[in-house]
Amino acid sequence: MAEASTTEKAGKVVIRNIGLLLSGDIDAPILEADTIVSRDGIIEQVGKEKDCDTAGADLTIDARRTCVCPGLIDSHVHPVFGDWTPRQNQLNWIDSTMHGGVTTMISAGEVHLPGRPKDIVGLKALAITAQRAFDNFRPGGVKVLAGAPVIEKGMVEDDFRELGAAGVSLLGEIGLGSVKAGDEAAQMVKWARKHGIQSTIHTGGPSIPGSGLIDKDVVLEADADIIGHINGGHTSLPEAHVCELCEKSSRGIEIVHNGNEKTAIAAAQAAIQLKCPHRVILGTDGPAGSGMQPLGILRMIALLSSLGGVPPEMAFCFATGNTARMRNLNCGLVEPGRAADFVFLDRAQHTAGRTLLESVALGDIPGVGMVMIDGIVRCGRSRNTPPATEVPVVVGRG
Repeated sequence: MAEASTTEKAGKVVIRNIGLLLSGDIDAPILEADTIVSRDGIIEQVGKEKDCDTAGADLTIDARRTCVCPGLIDSHVHPVFGDWTPRQNQLNWIDSTMHGGVTTMISAGEVHLPGRPKDIVGLKALAITAQRAFDNFRPGGVKVLAGAPVIEKGMVEDDFRELGAAGVSLLGEIGLGSVKAGDEAAQMVKWARKHGIQSTIHTGGPSIPGSGLIDKDVVLEADADIIGHINGGHTSLPEAHVCELCEKSSRGIEIVHNGNEKTAIAAAQAAIQLKCPHRVILGTDGPAGSGMQPLGILRMIALLSSLGGVPPEMAFCFATGNTARMRNLNCGLVEPGRAADFVFLDRAQHTAGRTLLESVALGDIPGVGMVMIDGIVRCGRSRNTPPATEVPVVVGRG
């Protein structure tokens, strides 16, 4: 199990000879730049090499004209403890997902913990413990934002005040516990928001024993910050209801790998037609009954681009800058002051696409040639994606 130190420092890093730089910003998804300079894991400069201070680098990477993209963000995962999932009894799923370009994961609840406590004292204790554990433990270097309590009947405002003061910043999917009514959920969402905790609501049919149907009316009444897996996890609401949620709610539209693919496309297209593509974010909703998906976010990008007609550079924003802004994260965008989290991509060998973006628009997953988190190289050529046509190389140290 690969664990990254949370105190490691990268020094000065120069990435040069970038062929395509995706910004993560949906308003300007492609940057006219070929060089990035970062120091101790924070971006300092983005621009043309002649305009950047590249001297004295501790690490220099030649991107070899490949694509550099912000590290992908999985907005919906269900971790437990460590890099192990009891749902499928599988080790190293987080490290494996890093090989799919994911550098940040956001918990939607540690629901698969065997014997998960459902009393109020126990659920608060679990949330605080999970938050602390993953704050100290970074498998493969991946940043896992965990500690997302599944709310239960009987909780009062003081419970949310206590959780917020302890550092908990997320709620698990509303609807996976005993709180399923819209009015009851709405009150708890307001308490959570007041105390700095962001909420996500389950959408669609039951996913695990104990969960239930959460329909469009409950979602609208609860008014959670994120409409979790709007395309179902696994079973979707009717397509018309999904489109109605996109239109009547102003909250985040989360589309996941483990949901209904037809509805996923409808939701993305509805957001674009409504001129609110900035609300779309992507997750896997794994590990789940269908397993864990190391390439789940890349697969969603390719699906929405190839079958949904979403421009590929926009689809990458769904998995980077959109999520970062909605989740208040210091990553996901290539701009000074943001975390130096990057995935180096190129078109897969022998794809019919002539360029990376064209290959994604045709439905092919790109190859990952390198992943960097906080300015530190975490892997070279991915063990999970198809082989990239070209990969970056380290050309200088110190």
